[in-house]
Parts: sequence; structure tokens; C-alpha cells
Amino acid sequence: MNPLTISPFHLPEALAAKADPALIARDEERLRTIAATLHDSITTETARLERILAAPSGVGGAAVERDLEIHRLNARLSMLRRYGIDMCLGRMVTTEGEHLYIGRVGLTGADGGQLLIDWRAPAAEPFFGATLAEPMGLVSRRRYRWADGRIRDYWDEAFTPEALADGGALDDQSAFIASLGSARSSRMRDVLATIQADQDAVIRAGSAGTLVVDGGPGTGKSVVALHRAAYLMYSDARIANGGGGVLVVGPHRPYLAYVDDVLPSLGEDRVRTCVLRDLVPEGRNARAEHDEDVARLKASGRLVDAVETAVRLYRQPPQHDVSVETPWGDLRIRPDDWAEAFATDTGAAHNDAREEVWEVLVDIIADRIDGWIELQVLRRVLAADETLTRTFDRAWPLLDAVPLVAALWTDPGFLRAAAPWLTDDEVRMLQRDDPTAWTDSDLPLLDAARRAVGDPDAGRIRRVRERVRAEERAYRELVADSLAEVSDDDLGLMSMLSGEDVRNSLDDDGLLPTIAHDALAGPFAHVIVDEAQELTDTEWRMLLSRCPSRSFTVVGDRAQARHGFRRTWEERLADAGLRDIVRASLTVNYRTPREVMAEAAPVIRAALPDANVPVSVRSSGIPVRHGRRENLQAIVDRWLTENEKGTAVVIGDPSFAEVERVRSLSPETAKGLEFDFVVLVEPEAFGDGITGAVDRYVAMTRSTRELVIAT
Repeated sequence: MNPLTISPFHLPEALAAKADPALIARDEERLRTIAATLHDSITTETARLERILAAPSGVGGAAVERDLEIHRLNARLSMLRRYGIDMCLGRMVTTEGEHLYIGRVGLTGADGGQLLIDWRAPAAEPFFGATLAEPMGLVSRRRYRWADGRIRDYWDEAFTPEALADGGALDDQSAFIASLGSARSSRMRDVLATIQADQDAVIRAGSAGTLVVDGGPGTGKSVVALHRAAYLMYSDARIANGGGGVLVVGPHRPYLAYVDDVLPSLGEDRVRTCVLRDLVPEGRNARAEHDEDVARLKASGRLVDAVETAVRLYRQPPQHDVSVETPWGDLRIRPDDWAEAFATDTGAAHNDAREEVWEVLVDIIADRIDGWIELQVLRRVLAADETLTRTFDRAWPLLDAVPLVAALWTDPGFLRAAAPWLTDDEVRMLQRDDPTAWTDSDLPLLDAARRAVGDPDAGRIRRVRERVRAEERAYRELVADSLAEVSDDDLGLMSMLSGEDVRNSLDDDGLLPTIAHDALAGPFAHVIVDEAQELTDTEWRMLLSRCPSRSFTVVGDRAQARHGFRRTWEERLADAGLRDIVRASLTVNYRTPREVMAEAAPVIRAALPDANVPVSVRSSGIPVRHGRRENLQAIVDRWLTENEKGTAVVIGDPSFAEVERVRSLSPETAKGLEFDFVVLVEPEAFGDGITGAVDRYVAMTRSTRELVIAT
């Protein structure tokens, strides 16, 4: 299909009234202009990318700039090629008569006019935020429904009596509400064009402090979280331009797979996503902590403090004199000298601080020597003294985080010294035969240990880098001196080779050994946490350590906390270390039909009377059905036969074999996902108390259309 010659509108016969040229001619003209401009933009930017790729990469800052431009062009071209004219979400007409078109990205025409306004730009805000009560300067708004690159339907909303009289509302039901009943796929639906005003207000909120997005099932919390990530990367220069960017933390890996395409579809590929397990290498194979008492102990922030104390326990300044032979005579380092050096507050991790403490010790020794001495010479002499270096290595050893944490679970005396508040029973409870059989409760402690210890190789690599750089500079200076001796250059150009600016410009750090950097170690400018009601104190510390600015978006539902959530969000997060907490509530359930919520609401309210149960806005017309577990396969087969599209899930039967379009999940791994058809298998077996009630409530509310309970 050539969008330049074929109308972008392809409406079914049932919508013939909407095909009136008086209604769509302006849009057809604009969309054809957009198509032509996209074609030219793709051609121009492809040529530019090819030129940059063919040019020399350069060194230093020039190479970095080149890589950034290549990344920008690739991302832009990927978006333009993926969507074409269907990147246009709709249009709005202002009270001043302007027709403004909103797109996934901005697009400028050949004449410099704005063909599409980026959905994240301030000028686009009324497209999402306008309501009858607050029109935000709009007369009308039109949202498109695209399929296969053509408009199959559109929805007009009028905000003034005049617009309404002119036929500004042609639908009995909004496109958004109608779309809620459409079949799901294995990925989150593209809902950008139908973001609602309450959701948009949260997406565009400022990034300072902590924003809590509190909402029950189906209120669009995850949608808001992901769109907010893309919005902040576009709108907040502090976050996007060297500030560390945004990290999105999801509840589990099926969730990440489900939302994998959302951010790219919003024109954003710079946001990092992960689950908590990804933050430490041991998370890949960590098992669940089945002992609830052990899990409770490890969830306490005090054990993070114990890890930091354990690191300090390895620092033992010598309690005896150490004699050092030097060209300036024998020097004696006394216990109070060691104590003074070890008391240096460097603020660095343990392994990094070794070098700083050593430098303090060198200064103390230098003060003992009469007369002037070159510190570099003294450093070499002291570093060559085996007695001194062995004593220092024993007193302030290089540490590895993993053996350190493992020692806590195998050495009761070490654990008591690090955590004296633990009872004898608690110390015994935390001991285990295989210290490296890591559990999910260990991960925050391993993370804390890595931050307290630092990289054992970092100091060595820094010294190698400094030595190699010094050798390269010395060689260049030797070459420059030789050239200057044989040159008759009266302008002094040869002498410029010895200048500091030239020396710096010739340094090529790309040839030097590098210190490995974990991309998830931070720091990040903003962190978004989905299903945050489940996080423990130690898990919050993992995230806080990665976001020094304490700029967070916290997404969750107290009623979906499996282990209870009796306090307010403000109280819980303040205890966790967050600040400037503001709460925004989402109360409309756009996903779950009324028929399902009628049965799900009593389940959670029986355990949590004050649960924030959202109000459903639509009905599927299908009552909740009940069946027998032995008929589970027949129930699923019937649905597959009757529904050529959509997705289903069986929750509560691990033995059920997944097939195409049908998942098998637990209540925990189903959290954050949605399916057309949900089958709950023996929900009473999920457990008693709050945990069982929450699991049943979460599982029931995954449905967008139909629910069957098999007992």
C-alpha cells in the first residue's frame, strides 16, 4: 500500500457516516503530508547514518559523540520505519481554531511547520488530560484506531455545545471503553492513544521526591509506570542528560516479557528494566527462602548494618611497633600511627579505601624524616618493604563480598560480632551447611556487601592505567624533544607538543584496561518500582543505594500485599528511607468486568475491610462460571475452540501444560498481567489469612472478559 495515493481511512460499512469527506478530508491531507515527510526523513537520516558509519571513529570525546549520534539515528529510524503514518494518535482542535496532531514522536515538515507534536510535549497535554469539566482550551478531540496502517475507526469528543451540535460525538461508546474488550496477546496492549485524564496526570507529575501511584487491579498502574518512564526521559533534563536515566523494576520475569515492547513503542529505548534478582549475579540461581522466620530476620534492615559491621571487623590496626629500614634510617611505626591511619574517613568502599589509608600512613612516616624528601621515592621504598606490606595486608585485607556473607552463615562467632542484637536462637537459625546456597533473602545482603567492599581489582586496574598513561606520555615527550632538537621551527610549533593541552588530547583511554561497570549498579536519576507493596526493608535499601536523589515512582496496591500492609504508604516508605512522599490514587478499573469484580471484591474485603477496590467501568455480559477440576482440559479446549484470538491462563495448577495462547502460572507470577480468559484451580488451596485472600483476589482480577473457578 502506498500511503501517498491511498486514503489512510478504511472504515467498515457500518461506519459509513464517519467516511463523510466533510469529516475526514482535513485529516487525509495532513496524513498524506506526514507520509511524504516520513519518506523524506527516512531517506535523509539513512544517508546521514551511512556517512557517519563510513567515517573514521576518532578518539576520546569525538568517538563518544559519534557513538551517541549513531544510537540516536538508529533509534529514530527504527521508530519511523516501524509505524509510518500510524504513529499519529489523533488530533485536537483548540478554541483558537488550531488543528494540532499528536504523534508518538515529533515531526517537522519541509517548511518548518509542526506536523506532529510529540505526545510527551507540554503542547500535547490537553489531548490526554482534557475533560468536559476541564476542557483545557479544546473544542474537540479525535482519537484514531489503526489496523494494518489504516484508520479503521475514530472517536470524536466534543467539549463545547457548538462542537456537540456540529456532530462532534458520533459514538454511543468511547473507543477506549470499546477497546477494553478486545482480545489480548502475549504482550501488553498499545494504549497510548487512549490514555485517560487521571492516568495522564500521574504520568506528567514532577520527578522530585517520591510519587506513590496507588490503585487496585485494572486501574492501569503498570501502564502509567511505563509511560511515566518515557515521559521523564523526554521532559526532565536532569534525568535524561547525564543524570543517570531511569530504572524500572518489575515484580517478576513474565512481567518484563509482557511489557517488553511498551517503551520502544513510545519512542524510548534508554530506560533500563529489571527484576530485583537482576541486581546481583547470585540472583540468577537463588531459590526461594521457605523458612518464614529466616526470611523475616534477613528482611530487616539491621542485617544490612551487620554486613557493614562485618566489613569493619576485618580492619585490625596492629598493636605492636613495625620497624622499616629506609635510606634515611630505621623508622618505627607505632600502634597509634596505625590507629590514626585507619581512622581516616575516606567515604570509599573498603577495598578502594586501602590506597587512601596507605597514603595517610606514608604521610605519617614522611613527617618522621628530617629534611625534604620526595614522596614518590618514599612510596617506592615503603612498597618494597615486605614486612610492612605483609602487616598492612593482614591489617586491612582485600575482601570479596561473597565469602564475607557466606562466613556469616557458617561462623556463629563472626555473626554474633557483626550483629550482637541477635539472640542465640536467631544466630543458630541463620547458620546453614552450604553457605553459598543463596536464597532471595540473601540477595540484598550480598548487594550491601559488594557496595561496602568494592571491587578487589579496581585499585590494581587504576594503578595499571596510571602507569601505562605515564609511560605513553614519557615516550611522546621524548619524541617531541628529539624533533625539537633537529627542527629549525621559528614559530615554536614543535614546542607546543610538550604543552598540557596537546598531551591531554593525545591520551587515548580506549587503549587502557578498564574497570568493569555493572549497568544496574547505578546511580540512576529516577527509579520506578512496580508492585512495590511486596518489598522488604533490605530490598528498599538495594534500590535506595542506586538512586542518591531519592527520586522514585512507587506503584502498588496495599490490598495486593501477600504478607499484609497495615500501615499507610506514607508511613511505610518513610521508614524505608524515602522522602517528600505524595500519593496519587487510581480508582477506576478499566480491565476487569463488573461480573468478575462482583465476586472478587468480597474475597479481599473479608480479609482487608479497607481495601481500595476500584470500580469497574464496563461489563462483559458473561457471568463467572464454576466447574470441576477434572474437567480443566475440556474447559480450556472449549475456550480455544470458541475463540480464535486472545490469551488464557490457568492459575493454581503447576501440572497444567502450556499450549499456544494458554499460560500456566501461580498467583505470584500472574501479578501485573492480564488475560481474556482465566481459570482458577482450587483457589481455596491458595492458603488462609491475608496471603490466601490476596492470591485469590489477584488471580481473579487478571481477567478482562471471562472467569471460571474450577474446584
